[in-house]
Amino acid sequence: MNYLLPTLRKKEEIDRIIRDTIDKVLVLRFGRCSDNDSLLLDDILQKSARDVSKFATVALVDVDSEEVEVYVKYFDITLIPSTVFFFNACHMKLDSGTADHTKWVGKFHEKQDFIDVVEVIFRGAMKGQMIVHCPIPPERIPKYQLLYKDV
Repeated sequence: MNYLLPTLRKKEEIDRIIRDTIDKVLVLRFGRCSDNDSLLLDDILQKSARDVSKFATVALVDVDSEEVEVYVKYFDITLIPSTVFFFNACHMKLDSGTADHTKWVGKFHEKQDFIDVVEVIFRGAMKGQMIVHCPIPPERIPKYQLLYKDV
């Protein structure tokens, strides 16, 4: 399923794509090829990649690769899959009504949900916003609980 989308397994590859993606939203899906939810999300990303290609680039990050561990820790990728957004090398945040605005946790229910989110991020970024409000209805936003270690 993910053979059409680039899979990044090294820190240098992630650094390069973040740095070199200009005037487009960069969508990085952190997940595993063996995880069912990751594969479902990959399918939606693959089907949507062509539709968003004028304003977004989509890539997959394999969290099991030891070389990307620095990004897994930095973005606190504890729940799989998680999707992180960038614009011109700046981390974009998404207010979806959950406790974590730094990433989208879980899969998108529909292809159109993903397209809507990327479009809102692109429009907000073009206006200079660093955080945008999620256009998806609350009933279609994945629910999860944050667990804090050593608190």
